[in-house]
Amino acid sequence: MRIDIITCLPRLLDSFLNQSIVLRAQQKGLAELVVHDLRDYAEGKARQTDDYAFGGGAGMVMMIEPIVRCIRHLQAQRPYDHLIYMTPDGQRFDQKTANRLSLGRNLLILCGHYKGVDERVREHFITLELSIGDFVLSGGELPAAVVADALVRLLPGVLSDETSALTDSFQDNLLAPPVYTRPAVFEGWEVPPVLLSGHEANINEWRFQQALARTQARRPDLLAGSGLE
Repeated sequence: MRIDIITCLPRLLDSFLNQSIVLRAQQKGLAELVVHDLRDYAEGKARQTDDYAFGGGAGMVMMIEPIVRCIRHLQAQRPYDHLIYMTPDGQRFDQKTANRLSLGRNLLILCGHYKGVDERVREHFITLELSIGDFVLSGGELPAAVVADALVRLLPGVLSDETSALTDSFQDNLLAPPVYTRPAVFEGWEVPPVLLSGHEANINEWRFQQALARTQARRPDLLAGSGLE
């Protein structure tokens, strides 16, 4: 999988690209993440990428021209499954969306800034708009990193244990059950005996019941229509 990220602040993504699972995926040749500086596609000495909004009002707007130049330059090199724009008014990003997008080959993510991008970019180029929550950040770089991380860890061969991602929260509309590790007893607090029993069927049933109870208590909305309410 290749993920291209367009941003006017590329250094914000440096640490993300060179740490943990994302770095491992790139070292294994399973993913390629490339950041593109939008200012490289801007004109003039100042390499301006934003301007005042027509109609007045506070805040700047990202200009259409450098964005379109960058998008067209990248599209000339490869086809994209989606051109994604990170925006607070986009579709809520969730695990089902991550699962679907992880099956793609090439994705392009545009990071917004200021008051957002010129609407004509959204109308004529963007195929999917995503939000990571009902709040506003300074820019789309952190949301883009969140999306990229969620996708990359789903790629076969990235995680040491490929079944790990299948047991994460939200994969089956349940939150993950409690987990424990050594020591089995700490200051009198004991690990549930069933987890030490070695009985796989009993352990799996315990985990399911714990996941169900946790979901009912914390996120009952996930169970709507599942018959497990």
